[in-house]
Amino acid sequence: MSRKLFGTDGVRGQANSWPMTADMALRLGAAAGRYFRRDSGNGHRVVIGKDTRLSGYMLENALTAGLTSTGMNVLLLGPVPTPAVGFLTRSMRADLGIMISASHNPAKDNGIKFFGPDGFKLSDEAEAEIEAIVAGEIAPAQPQNIGRAKRIEDGRGRYVEYAKTTFPGRGRLSGLKVVVDCANGAAYKAAPEVLWELGCEVIPVGVSPNGLNINENCGSTYTRTAAEAVVAHGADLGISLDGDADRVMILDETGRVADGDQIMALFARRWAEAGRLRGGALVATVMSNLGLERFLQGHGLRLERTNVGDRYVVERMRAGGFNLGGEQSGHIVMTDYATTGDGLMAGLQFLLAMAETGLRASDLVRQFETVPQMLKNVRYQAGQEPLNAENVRKVIAAAEADLAGQGRLLIRKSGTEPLIRVMAECEDETILQAAVDSIVAAVEAETA
Repeated sequence: MSRKLFGTDGVRGQANSWPMTADMALRLGAAAGRYFRRDSGNGHRVVIGKDTRLSGYMLENALTAGLTSTGMNVLLLGPVPTPAVGFLTRSMRADLGIMISASHNPAKDNGIKFFGPDGFKLSDEAEAEIEAIVAGEIAPAQPQNIGRAKRIEDGRGRYVEYAKTTFPGRGRLSGLKVVVDCANGAAYKAAPEVLWELGCEVIPVGVSPNGLNINENCGSTYTRTAAEAVVAHGADLGISLDGDADRVMILDETGRVADGDQIMALFARRWAEAGRLRGGALVATVMSNLGLERFLQGHGLRLERTNVGDRYVVERMRAGGFNLGGEQSGHIVMTDYATTGDGLMAGLQFLLAMAETGLRASDLVRQFETVPQMLKNVRYQAGQEPLNAENVRKVIAAAEADLAGQGRLLIRKSGTEPLIRVMAECEDETILQAAVDSIVAAVEAETA
């Protein structure tokens, strides 16, 4: 079944433009409600969370209308992290969870992510079936079976209390000064609360959302703000989240950044040493650095690679019985604790490593030397297929030949934006630069 609405992480686009319109959100809500209703009773429920984007109000109301029209009872959580929706969907015995967020994207964008009753993101097959329902006639509920909607005031509190249980021993963080950058997003209340209640002295950054400033010069895709705060306040650690708090970058006391690969390397090594890394492997995507793979091999561990997208990481983890995975971009998935990436819980695990080893963050953020990697994006217009052009294919083949035996090349369409992503790795940076630039130039010529 083909999919046009759903990308690698739900449905996403610019607010008030297709598919992020109130009309489409209403139809998506109705279609999801119809898909998840198992019978004609009134016991069906769905939890809806959102980040702090202005368009979240519009989409929340439209989804609610669609869901209640097919008999679903809607529980509105307000601004909460994406992993909180996964947790609360299962905890509150909901049939469905929905997060309204475009993650690390700017405020003008938004998205809709779906979680099944087990708290995990939906499979490609389930999304395709919902999309098929959207395209057809959606049968409404009988008048007496229309659903209800109400706001849940303790959703964030439930998540805060659960997040604290993933860190053993309250008070062990006493005396640590931590900067937490919440990207003016979904975790702007939850993350500082958890860290403070666990004993940290907290320096909050990016905690003044106004609907338009999410991810703006802050958060995991702009770590300069957190780095400056770490240095200015003499903090021991910086935790930089994205807009929906499912990804994280860690900063040491000098402001140096550890990306998802370095964080996963630390956790994999520690968990393996403690005998708790299931399957002797870490699951990561094709984007993770070759240096991570070599690091794991040096510790007798494997790297299982997947397509880009944290839900593909999770699917492989579940299929293989693994409990640690993630992405270079900062999604850290620990299925012992959460059903999706959780930036805050990953930050707590890093703090646990500091507490147990007595080492500074700067001693932990660099687990391996990265192989030189280059990533460039080329934007294209709707209807264009530059990767199918004969000249582009020839240039790609030539670059692959140049990199053979020395590195690797990955070219793909973004699942969330109209971008061609060109990534290569090679020990020889001259060959690396030439390979990427030649492909980018060829793609740009086709999109001009």
